[in-house]
Amino acid sequence: MEASKVYFTDMRCKVGTSLLQKLEKLIARAGIGRIDFRGKYVAIKIHFGEPGNLAFLRPNFAKTVADKVKSLGGRPFLTDCNTLYVGRRNNALVHLDAAYENGYSPFSTGCQIIIGDGLKGTDDLDVPVKGGKYVSSAKIGRAIMDADVVISLNHFKGHEITGFGGAIKNVGMGSGSRAGKMVMHNEGKPVVNAGRCTGCLTCSRHCAQEAISFTDGKASINHDLCVGCGRCIGGCNFDAIANESGGSNAAVNYKMAEYAKAVLDGRPNFHISVVNQVSPYCDCHGENDAAVVPDIGIFASFDPVALDKACIDAVNAAPGNERSLIAERKGKNTDHFTRIHPATDWRGQIAHAESVGLGSGDYELIRVR
Repeated sequence: MEASKVYFTDMRCKVGTSLLQKLEKLIARAGIGRIDFRGKYVAIKIHFGEPGNLAFLRPNFAKTVADKVKSLGGRPFLTDCNTLYVGRRNNALVHLDAAYENGYSPFSTGCQIIIGDGLKGTDDLDVPVKGGKYVSSAKIGRAIMDADVVISLNHFKGHEITGFGGAIKNVGMGSGSRAGKMVMHNEGKPVVNAGRCTGCLTCSRHCAQEAISFTDGKASINHDLCVGCGRCIGGCNFDAIANESGGSNAAVNYKMAEYAKAVLDGRPNFHISVVNQVSPYCDCHGENDAAVVPDIGIFASFDPVALDKACIDAVNAAPGNERSLIAERKGKNTDHFTRIHPATDWRGQIAHAESVGLGSGDYELIRVR
């Protein structure tokens, strides 16, 4: 089988050429114009960033993509679905407020913003998963399924449950409604290491299910209430919370890949990843830690699996930033993602995505200058 083509441009800009011009050239060279956009509704799946986090993608990237789609005759809109956890994106009203606060608006991006699963996160469709091994149907935001074309625009970064967050996560987890996110997460049940817990209450403030209580100053998690969203894991400053087993993390990765398959099957799709400010945790956090590697560049492909694998390889080939979390994670592991999050194994995400026919981890990297 022929390797998938992944196109890449670095972050260097000569005087007179902007990074946005390089992005436009990249996606044109990668073949976005081969998609018939004429009169089609185009969902640009993006993460607007939790307020307080400054690692999310600038809206300028979204405007460049939206303008390109419009020039090809399409009708683009930016979209994301509501979250499970407590925060500023768990219903459409606060989600839109968060997007506007972070600079996303019809005026800054040149297109409308539509929250994919509606006001309360309940507007979804059951979509069959062809070849699914863990889910037979996926609960996907209705507005995303109503689109004729899907473009994913991702900020590539680390993640405390899935190892990394790229195209597969942006499309799979991000397009799931609140009920869909619960299906994907509920295999992973975090537990508390009482010896590390300081009783600071931070984890309970992040829990939307009121599943965390305290006895003698130590946290405990009620697994009957917990949906396994992992917000408490990233919120703990003392590494006192982790998933019970690698299998739980693996199940989230597998289901997420199958959700991405449900979203993309039968529709034209295209994928872009910006590998800059590679934070160790998801942009769902209301803060971002220092980037773990230097900025690398922008990647584009029709194959989301190849795209993710190319980004992983590029990050792992880069030197770790000394003043970041990666320097604190001691050990001989040279894989940046498992070094940062030892309880995760991103390889399962790639392997399972391949097994269900989402794409291929084999790729040919083509540099665009």
